[in-house]
Amino acid sequence: MSAAHYLRCFLGILAREALRFVNQRERFLAALVRPLVWLLVFAAGFRAALGVSIIPPYETYITYEVYIAPGLIGMIQLFNGMQSSLSMVYDREMGSMRTLLVSPLPRWYLLTCKLFAGTFVSILQVYAFLLIAYLFGIEAPAFGYLSLLPALIVTGLMLGALGMLLSSVIKQLENFAGIMNFVIFPMFFLSSALYPLWKMKESSELLYHICALNPFTHVVETIRFALYGEVNTLSLAVTLGVFVVFMTIAIYAYNPARGIVSRKTGG
Repeated sequence: MSAAHYLRCFLGILAREALRFVNQRERFLAALVRPLVWLLVFAAGFRAALGVSIIPPYETYITYEVYIAPGLIGMIQLFNGMQSSLSMVYDREMGSMRTLLVSPLPRWYLLTCKLFAGTFVSILQVYAFLLIAYLFGIEAPAFGYLSLLPALIVTGLMLGALGMLLSSVIKQLENFAGIMNFVIFPMFFLSSALYPLWKMKESSELLYHICALNPFTHVVETIRFALYGEVNTLSLAVTLGVFVVFMTIAIYAYNPARGIVSRKTGG
């Protein structure tokens, strides 16, 4: 197989995911409405409950809306990763996934293309969210919108790999909603998306350690630092490490000779 075949495969999978996203306008609106409700409504409730509009994370004071924006960006990518895995479960039930996986190209490459395509869609959703947030006066430094892009690629790949791993163990489409809730909400609430870790530590030492070990916390911190042109080395390393683990297991699970999918589809 030549490089042209690999490129054609990647562009084909990317175009398919983009067309699916364009044709599912409800998915796009849901991806924006959910974080915007949190950004505008939850932040207002925070101010009403605590009587403050700013919090002191680390060395500076910022508005609560600005603080939780990276967490909501992570939420967009997390939900998109789950939606991508939902489409993989659907494709497997309809037979199109099997058609893709019998391609002469390596299975790891096909799954990686699928993952990059899903990440591309999530990045489009994130920048649409940032544009709307900017219109409401919630903005980051100008250079932050550019420095954020590499972080979004890394975090999108990690969360997409998690979704891909889940798609390999979900037997039926009907079971997906329950598993999504079981994964998404604990990951989101037990992280630094809504409150700083030091604030968690003041409340509960156990809760603090759980949040610190949560991979989604490191996704949020990677995004938060990148939005200000900085690099959180620890969070970036954890995100990359977790991505490698999730992706390796997912590739193994989709191997018809040894993996989980073969035992479900008989392939």
